[in-house]
Amino acid sequence: MNVRRRSAAALAAIAVLGAAAAPAVAADPSPSASASKSTPAGLYGTADPQYDGVWRQSLAMLAQDTVGVIPSATAVRWLTGQQCDNGAFAAYRADTAKPCDAKTMVDTNSTAAAVQALWAVGGHGDAVEDALAWLKTVQNKDGGWGYTPGGPSDANSTSVVIGALTATGTKPESVTKDGRTPYDALLTFALPCSADKGAGAFAYQPDKDGKLLANDDATAAGVLGALGKGLVAEPGKAAGGGDAACAGGDKPTREQAAANGAAHLTQAVAKDGHLMSALAGADPQPDYGNTADAVVALAAQGGADSAAKPLAWLEKNATAWAAQNGPAAYAQLILAAHATGTDPRAFGGADLVTQLNATGPTPQGVKDTATASDEKDGKKDEAKDDKDDSPFGVWWFVGVCLVFGIGIGFVLSGRNRKQQP
Repeated sequence: MNVRRRSAAALAAIAVLGAAAAPAVAADPSPSASASKSTPAGLYGTADPQYDGVWRQSLAMLAQDTVGVIPSATAVRWLTGQQCDNGAFAAYRADTAKPCDAKTMVDTNSTAAAVQALWAVGGHGDAVEDALAWLKTVQNKDGGWGYTPGGPSDANSTSVVIGALTATGTKPESVTKDGRTPYDALLTFALPCSADKGAGAFAYQPDKDGKLLANDDATAAGVLGALGKGLVAEPGKAAGGGDAACAGGDKPTREQAAANGAAHLTQAVAKDGHLMSALAGADPQPDYGNTADAVVALAAQGGADSAAKPLAWLEKNATAWAAQNGPAAYAQLILAAHATGTDPRAFGGADLVTQLNATGPTPQGVKDTATASDEKDGKKDEAKDDKDDSPFGVWWFVGVCLVFGIGIGFVLSGRNRKQQP
């Protein structure tokens, strides 16, 4: 979701001003970033990673995992090496030998994305455990998260953290602050059915006057968050999602909010098959990244057919964009293909998997179908075991529940069950 992949200018403004969060923008993952003079070993892509290193690394690894590709051990080590001692991740740390300090710009989005990627590849329970613990310490009183610790909650950041929780077997509703859950926070960004414009959509944050303004990027994120889905989503049950009228009045349930958001996205892509960018000072143009995110959201809500039109547009038009923008763009398209049951190796005539693999270190190999299926089942069993009889459960309940007071959270029992790549 592209607010989490802010442009270099927006993120630089955060660093300079120490702002809690940047305004929502619709930007490609890294087109404005200049090429790095020395690409760090193990990193996907050659563009400067200052503002998106951990994010694009995480997306690349998640995309590879969905197609059974085993990421390079070097790539995985690069990602784990970016983590601070307190569990948080910054967008990029050039000198990982230097401990993180108060000046290190850690953020919830990089951390939540890394959690999902490291959980998917397996073998990094300690890193995942520490990252989740940190995310819980920076949860806001409204139950949500802002981009930076202490910043006001926004729909995109709250949604990506919900994704990290659910991907690792945690029920988001069990992670509370002052009695409020992440879903409570997320629903505050849903425009009511009575709204004059954008009814059912999600806003990124209220504007300076407290008004909610529909934002397509935040809506794609909000749909997944309301469904309790992560960055990797399976096709949902066909329920007419995008065609349904706004329901639930001004206080929809999260399921209704997801359906309402999907209906808004369906209307937004109805004419041309794609979303438009809304960068200040720039001419409107097709937004490939947000359209890919919308495909994932629509498919997760109402099944693959709900996303057929924007998916077809991406297949026809997006491969050149991905080639220009690199690993995160390839990953977005692969995740869109995964959510709709489309073959990413024949996506508009392009093999997205081969092209993504070529942007980083050579993968370790490809899992066979049986192995991939067993591993998927194993992750489900592991999450179940985490709740039932984990040896790590006592530490989590005593340490985290009492120290942070944020509910039982989730328990990781399998940090040593999976083999490290």
